[in-house]
Amino acid sequence: MSELNAVTPAWVRIRLRTAPGAAAALALLVALTACLAAAFPRALDRYENAGLARAVDRAGPPRTTFTMSAPVPAVPDRQREQALLPPALGRQLTKVLDAVPRPLVADPGQSSYGVANATDLAVPDRWIPRPSGLPAKMRLVAPNGLAEHSSVREGRLPRATGRVTASTSEVEAAVSAATARSLHVRVGSVIHVPAMSGPPLVVRVTGVLTPREPDGAYWSTMPLLRTPALVEVPSDSPEPPKYWLGALLLPSEAAPALMGTAGTPWRYWRVAPAPRSLHAHDLEGLKSAVASLKSGPGLVRVRAATDPVAQVGTELDDVLLSYGRLSSGITPLVAVAAFGSATVAAVVLLMAGGLAADRRRLELTLLRARGVSLPGLAGRLLAETAVVAVPAGALGLGAALLAVPGGRPGHSVLAAAVVTAVACAALPVRALIAHRVVRVHGPREDTVSVRPSQRRTVAELTLLVIAAAAVEALRRYGVAGAAENDGAPGGSGDQLVSLAPVLVGVIAALVLVRLYPWPLRWLMRPMGRLRGAVGHLSLARAGRTSVPAVLPLLALLTALTTAAFGGSVLAGVAGARDQAALLAVGADARVDGAEALPDGLPDRVRRTPGVRGLTEVSMDYQARTGTNARISVAGVDPADYASLARRTGLGAFPGEQLRRPAAGSGTPLPALASPSVAEKYGTRPFTVQLGDGTEVNIRIAVVRDRTPAVIGTNFLVVDRAGLSRGVARASALLLTGDHLDAGALRRAAGADASVTTRAGERGDYVDSPLQSGAERVYTVAVAAGAGYAVLALLLALLRTAPERAALLARLRTMGLTRAQGRRLLVLESLPQSLLAAAGGALTGWATVLLLSPGVDLTAIALPSPAVSAGGNELRTDPLSLALPAAAVLLLTVGIAVGQAWWTGRRGSVRELRAGDAR
Repeated sequence: MSELNAVTPAWVRIRLRTAPGAAAALALLVALTACLAAAFPRALDRYENAGLARAVDRAGPPRTTFTMSAPVPAVPDRQREQALLPPALGRQLTKVLDAVPRPLVADPGQSSYGVANATDLAVPDRWIPRPSGLPAKMRLVAPNGLAEHSSVREGRLPRATGRVTASTSEVEAAVSAATARSLHVRVGSVIHVPAMSGPPLVVRVTGVLTPREPDGAYWSTMPLLRTPALVEVPSDSPEPPKYWLGALLLPSEAAPALMGTAGTPWRYWRVAPAPRSLHAHDLEGLKSAVASLKSGPGLVRVRAATDPVAQVGTELDDVLLSYGRLSSGITPLVAVAAFGSATVAAVVLLMAGGLAADRRRLELTLLRARGVSLPGLAGRLLAETAVVAVPAGALGLGAALLAVPGGRPGHSVLAAAVVTAVACAALPVRALIAHRVVRVHGPREDTVSVRPSQRRTVAELTLLVIAAAAVEALRRYGVAGAAENDGAPGGSGDQLVSLAPVLVGVIAALVLVRLYPWPLRWLMRPMGRLRGAVGHLSLARAGRTSVPAVLPLLALLTALTTAAFGGSVLAGVAGARDQAALLAVGADARVDGAEALPDGLPDRVRRTPGVRGLTEVSMDYQARTGTNARISVAGVDPADYASLARRTGLGAFPGEQLRRPAAGSGTPLPALASPSVAEKYGTRPFTVQLGDGTEVNIRIAVVRDRTPAVIGTNFLVVDRAGLSRGVARASALLLTGDHLDAGALRRAAGADASVTTRAGERGDYVDSPLQSGAERVYTVAVAAGAGYAVLALLLALLRTAPERAALLARLRTMGLTRAQGRRLLVLESLPQSLLAAAGGALTGWATVLLLSPGVDLTAIALPSPAVSAGGNELRTDPLSLALPAAAVLLLTVGIAVGQAWWTGRRGSVRELRAGDAR
């Protein structure tokens, strides 16, 4: 007997030789599932890291670089000069770099140190341009590494000759190419910088430099180093005075010369974070590191390395916080699709093991009858499954690592290992449950007769309570709020909320399995009184088998629920972007002119392909009310504009309400106003002074919070026929139409007008890889779940395919026609497929309805809440409900018809023998 219980390689070889097709199918299933499971965390890491890198890159080095600054130490002159020279500053920068806490990593190549004037100094040299008559100002900077970070375009790099002190009268400097071009600086130019006392410091320009990495932190942390600025002086005049501000780049050895100027020199050390070291999974650690450097232990170490009064400045914490808010609104939505797809995949793996156990029921029963112990049986099955599943899982893992570069490999390995473990354990566990008691004939498990056990009832009630808690948590706190309420993102509360649709699907599957026998019992009696036997037999077959168990139905319901939820999310994202783009543009396209548009322009634009409607608008942004408050006034043709507002859904109104009264009647001009304007002026007439100085008497007749022509909350829309001739000229065109060609519109509008399209504005809203990556991952996850649902349906039907084939063969010997055989199989499978389709559609609708109060799509749809049009909550998408349910029905009917056709082509003798053997 010990030989029977032993797990031998011979047993495994025999099993693989006798069933190579089943082994190959299992290997393919495990490899595909392991590949998808391993690729998912890497894809998440990839787009999250790309989103963080994009956020940091858009913020720019001026916000993300750490700038440590300290005044010149109050020590004797000799020591002060030494403190400003490269040896001292370089040693301090090295210590500062060592003080940067992990996971934040500094980029030594872009980090720098130096001395700069805190006060910009006006220079008297009149050859430097003076746009408003004001003298230009200069900032003296003595940075390190000019030779390594720039190329000499003209002249040479500046040098410090001998010992430079505060009393040095002349130094050399370089300027960037942009500074030389804007300020007319050339090699050999002399600039006089005011000194603290005595004659000015003479700065002789010896070279013009071109930055090697102009966008790097070395040059961009202080953009003035490479690009001069035209600074406006605050003034009440329409054109405030301006002056040029540039930077003179001294050699680092000449830094002591800054002490002799009136510019108050400061030492600085700039630490640029390495872009590749910023990982989204380290977000909390990065926030802690930044906080430590700004006001924590890191600041203490920086001051110990530099100066006791050194200050650290950066806005990297704000950038990380903004990215964290965006991520917290997107990640839970992606987790919903991930949990749904993972559940369906796990169910399919378990069904594959169950199918193998059912196919080998007689074999395993015989082994148990001959004395094989449960551990011995489980060991044999585990060994033969592991020989196939483990290499397949490793192959899937390798494919995922190659297909999705980047990301942490540990999570991928863990995901592939879990898939492999489930695949290996499915068959042994199913066999242990089915053969824990030695018996020759198993009990019948008719759906209509089996009564659920008390344990099953308790388990179902427990799941119901958990699902209700998850749904309530999501409705109360939202997808991001539930995680924050529980703790950090990714905590148990976040996972419970993300599991809410899956749990709803689980509960629906359990409820539908309990309700399934009732319609069958109700239909059995009327069907039995019919003359034909096909209907009665199909219902008897549907009620006798145990196929509509929890696992197949759970796979279908979870997939349909996830598809409905995911489709609603994707449709809601598209709808939110369309609505926001419509509010920003006001129509499908908009043509704006700086002044009045040429007379022939509207006709040229109207003839552009795709343009269906055109509304002329005269915009006046300089109008003022009697209280001298500025207000935007739009002059329109009432009929055309009312039609546009009705088509776009932006504040529709009857056009007659804006029609200009008869000339000479003295009646105020009716207007459409925003709520804020209507609240301020009510319905009484008031005067508005237009931009050309004319006045018009207005009375508010219509109040709308939105209107196509004007963006904002402070506007009036009136009949342009009641305005002066100059103001009434069209300055904007609002266009409607399908497939508008932006290029053709720009060519028709010419160079003096700007063209904005709704499609282009919508595309600009996807400004982060975090958003686009989440959409792609969401789409793939929903598609994978749907694919596994189809596979689950195939496995469920394949489980009883030999039995149905034998049944058809027997019935054909008794006179059943092929058409009746097709109807029999279709009618037998319809109750189960109708249950799954209707239940899936209903569950998906209920899930979206229950969870919509806690789901806000603004984070994934729009770049910021500022452009949100409101109403971005989750809504049911009819196509996402109907199409998957219809696909389940069509697939089930198609499989039944195909099996009936295939069985009809084969002889009955083989099927009868196969059926008898079973």
